[in-house]
Order: sequence, then structure tokens, then C-alpha cells
Amino acid sequence: MRVNAAPEKPAVGKVLVVDDEPNIADVLSIALRFNNYEVETAADGQGALQAVTEFRPDLVLLDVMLPDLDGFEVAKRMRERADDTPILFLTARDTTEDKVRGLTLGGDDYVTKPFSVEELLARVASVLRRFGNAGGGESVLRFGDLELDDDTREVFRDGALIDLTDTEYRLLRYLMSHPRRVLTRAQILDHVWDYDFGGDARVLETYVSYLRKKLEARGPRLIHTVRGVGYALRLPPA
Repeated sequence: MRVNAAPEKPAVGKVLVVDDEPNIADVLSIALRFNNYEVETAADGQGALQAVTEFRPDLVLLDVMLPDLDGFEVAKRMRERADDTPILFLTARDTTEDKVRGLTLGGDDYVTKPFSVEELLARVASVLRRFGNAGGGESVLRFGDLELDDDTREVFRDGALIDLTDTEYRLLRYLMSHPRRVLTRAQILDHVWDYDFGGDARVLETYVSYLRKKLEARGPRLIHTVRGVGYALRLPPA
């Protein structure tokens, strides 16, 4: 009696690994494939940009130090062409300034070398969960004339579609999930970026500014600064 082999499990996601060190790229690729990810690799910035277009990954593991374009420039070019694929930076540079720069350019997380493979896999899973997270409960959130639809990942204000990046969307969703509540900078950083900045909130302030500019093009201010604490989503005075 012939026993059929168990069918292969479908891939849980597509990951592009960009690193010019072959040993690191190989270790990460093996670990990701073992955990049922589909993987492609690139060894430089130009190769990464080409692979993003052709492979269409769900996540990019992007080394900062590359032989041609550095990882920050790759991220910048991706965002300039309206590519919102999540980016997880890999780097030996661990200063707060570098972390803020990378995340302000549109990165979604930052892992400092050396790192454990287990930690990296956990970060990959976390970023992918956030990127596709519908948050449970109602798929449509409403606040005043603002509407956010988790199923379509669309945001409308006064009936007009507002084009948001993935990070802007997650930030707005967290605020809309807690209307009128004052959220501290640490709470927002932890829930939107899943990262501890040690109190440095410049990346948050930058994204609040981006989000305000887009929303206020269609109406009065909704995101209010609570000095010394954080931010709150509040309706304008009647």
C-alpha cells in the first residue's frame, strides 16, 4: 500500500532578504524557509529594488550597509514610488539617530546586529501581523466625519478618500480605536511600531505631522497634542 506524502503547507508570507554578507543571507533564508516563508535574496541596493518589483514580497529584511545604495536610500526610493511594503532594517549601527532616521523613512522595525535568529523571526511575524491586522471586532471605525475600513484599508474624510502609507494607517487606526483618550507617546510607539525608543519620540512626531497634513486638507484638526503626555483624537468645538 503506497502512502502519499503529506502535502506541503502553503507559504505564510514572502520575504526578501537584502544583505551583502552571504553567510547572513544564507542563515536567514534557511531559517525563514524552515518556518514556511517564501524567500528571495539580493546582495545590493539596486538588486533589492529590482527584486521588490519582480518578487513582490510581503516584507523586506533590509541591511543598512550595502555596497551601492545603502538601506536608507533603498527605503526612500521604495516610498517615493508609493511602495508601502513593510521594511525591517538590519544593521550594526545602533544609535537612536539611525533608528529614528530609518523608521522616519518608512521602516517598520529595526534589528541591531548581532541578533538571534529567534528574535528576528519574532520580529518578522510581528511586522507581518501588524501589516495585515484587522484588529478584530468591527471592520469599520468612525469618528466624526472620519471613516476607516479595515477590510479595504481605506480611509475617508467627509466622503473623500485619504491616501495613507501603512505606518500612517496604523497610527490613525490606533488613535481611532481609542477616541478622546489621551495616549502617551510610549503607548503609541509600542502599539504602532512595536519598538522601544527609550523616550525618543521624534519618529512619532514626524508621522503625526504627516497624518495631520493629510487629514486637515479635508477638515479641522482632529489629532490634538496633550503637552508633556502624548496625543488624543478629539472632535473640534461645536
